[in-house]
Amino acid sequence: MLWFAATAPAQDVGTACAQQAAAQAARALKAQSEPGGARDRGFLWRISKGGHDSWLYGTMHVARPDWVIPGPAVAAALRESERIALELDITDADIARRLGAAQAPGGGEPLPEALEQRLQGQARAACIPDAISQSLSPVLLALNLAVTAGRADGLDPAYGIDAFIALLGHQLGKQVVSLETPEMQLEMLTGGTPEERVEMIDRTLADLEKGQTRRMLKRIADVWSGSRLDELERYASWCDCMKTADDRRDMKRMLDERNPAMAEQVAAWHDSGERVFAAVGSLHMIGPQGLPALLKARGYRVERIVFRR
Repeated sequence: MLWFAATAPAQDVGTACAQQAAAQAARALKAQSEPGGARDRGFLWRISKGGHDSWLYGTMHVARPDWVIPGPAVAAALRESERIALELDITDADIARRLGAAQAPGGGEPLPEALEQRLQGQARAACIPDAISQSLSPVLLALNLAVTAGRADGLDPAYGIDAFIALLGHQLGKQVVSLETPEMQLEMLTGGTPEERVEMIDRTLADLEKGQTRRMLKRIADVWSGSRLDELERYASWCDCMKTADDRRDMKRMLDERNPAMAEQVAAWHDSGERVFAAVGSLHMIGPQGLPALLKARGYRVERIVFRR
């Protein structure tokens, strides 16, 4: 679940630094130059149909500060695009308000006492203030703990690539839009029966307690930074996250069931004549239900852009 968890509250310093970096990158792109010293990371495809191009970009929801500036190929695609489409534009004030409202604890059944103690223990270990931990539902608190587990390795949701691209898009004067709604994403993350939610929290905490979450975040981040698509395509074989029926059900809900609607929306914008830069979590790009495959099935020419090293 590491790639799909709701973004943890960003520290002010991270947000301020990201905004400053976005402004610097935007000035470079507007001047038709490349942001100095940056190299391409992640996964980029050009899709072509009807005489013009759009792009698919696989992102990382947690990252290091020096990863946020786009390299030459990604910068060129951003510059040539008219519309930037993200899972959610979390820099949008209305989106942020709705996310905050939807994340609040509901009136559901309390967790079993032992599980609640484990959850709060992990929150304290992660130095999450009580005001924040108490403002989230148990499921979202567990998922926030998962996405912040890489901070010891320099991986922080405050520098998530999606949020930076949103900031950069606004700086460039592009139309920045969301492919999904806060309500859709939170229903996807927190839906299911009370028993399924308890089981999900228990599994998330077990991975945190064993150090598995941190190890997997680091490996995923290394794969993303190195643009190692062949390794990403084998994700199911090494993620230790597809062992049970519950694991496979969760993965299907988080990926396969969301991708067709994303592909349809990207195609609608492109077919109307727009050049689209669609940036979503990298796992949405792999397999027969990944966005490149779905758009190829719609008659698009799909070409992966291999970055220079």
